[in-house]
Amino acid sequence: MNLRHLATGPALALLLPGLAACTSNSPSGSTDEGGDPRAVSITSTDDGCEVSTTEVPEGALTFHVKNGGSKVTEFYLLGEDGLRIVGEVENIGPSLTRDLVVNVPAGSYTTACKPGMVGDGIRADFTVAESKDAEVDAGDQATVAQAEKNYAAYVKDQSDQLLVKTTKFVDLYEAGKDDEARDLYAKARVHWERIETVAESFGDLDPKMDAREADLEPGQKWTGWHRIEKDLWPKEAKDYTPLTDTERKTYGQDLLKNTTTLDGRIKKLDFTVDQIANGSRGLLEEVATGKVTGEEEAWSHTDLWDFQANVDGAKVGYDGVRPILVANGNTKLAQQLDSRFTELQKLLDQHKKGDGFVLYTELSTAETKELSDAVNALSEPLSKLTAAVV
Repeated sequence: MNLRHLATGPALALLLPGLAACTSNSPSGSTDEGGDPRAVSITSTDDGCEVSTTEVPEGALTFHVKNGGSKVTEFYLLGEDGLRIVGEVENIGPSLTRDLVVNVPAGSYTTACKPGMVGDGIRADFTVAESKDAEVDAGDQATVAQAEKNYAAYVKDQSDQLLVKTTKFVDLYEAGKDDEARDLYAKARVHWERIETVAESFGDLDPKMDAREADLEPGQKWTGWHRIEKDLWPKEAKDYTPLTDTERKTYGQDLLKNTTTLDGRIKKLDFTVDQIANGSRGLLEEVATGKVTGEEEAWSHTDLWDFQANVDGAKVGYDGVRPILVANGNTKLAQQLDSRFTELQKLLDQHKKGDGFVLYTELSTAETKELSDAVNALSEPLSKLTAAVV
């Protein structure tokens, strides 16, 4: 399964049990009650997300979002990958209606209602068709502001999902349900990896949450994900003594406490275009320095999950500023980046297995070099992105 769609299917059932599928009240191509072909009515309930139409013409779209449930809700229009936020409205109380107006070019998208404002939401495919009378502005200040707002919403959404899955992971780990905890380990960490450069900006939290044993400084206490990873895969660790139940609780609660603190801090953040572009570049550097070497997940060997998540985050950042890049006259660079991202993704797709990836130890030397070469090929044009959008 492509990790860009991680929290759908079984994973979504884990996060939001009992939620119904997103449905459409009208056939594809219909409009809302007012007859505007670019207006869409959304009704969010506690277990559903009704969308009046699944296809509209490109241009300035208006989503009329009504909360018909008992919980405060949110609505998102996401890119085809299910990660990039095109537009969103938050904090819609019961019985209230709010509008989302957003300029959207032709393409494939995803709608999502999020009752309770937690988890991955109730999702459905949504199509924006080409139109001769569309006016999609890609270069004004409003587009810059929208890109900044959307990226902030994306980071906050990933942080929220990290907290939800970390809570479940810690519960499983402390209860001694090791098989289930091992299964959730990589799936929870993808949300950290997608926003890793943001999380690392909090210098006091990053070493507590993501330090590798090999990188510990003398006297540094080892806590966080990789401390627990070693305990869950003891056969990969030489002469290892498993943690006691009390120690498990200590490390589990410490990880959960720090994740909660991180989520609280991220909720207060805003981003500028240069920060988004630099974050995209930084995430690819994370791939080059840690994931492609196989050093990140020393015991679980789930490095390809992290690899994919870093690429996801870099691609979301790039996609968000791409209209600005093109509007600034850098179409050639945009096309080069499009191509390099596609080539790297194709290589990653070759190593998928079941609902994830093969272990990194299963890759041959030639395969790891191929991935490394693709990362380097993308890194060069990506290093030019910030200067091209500011």
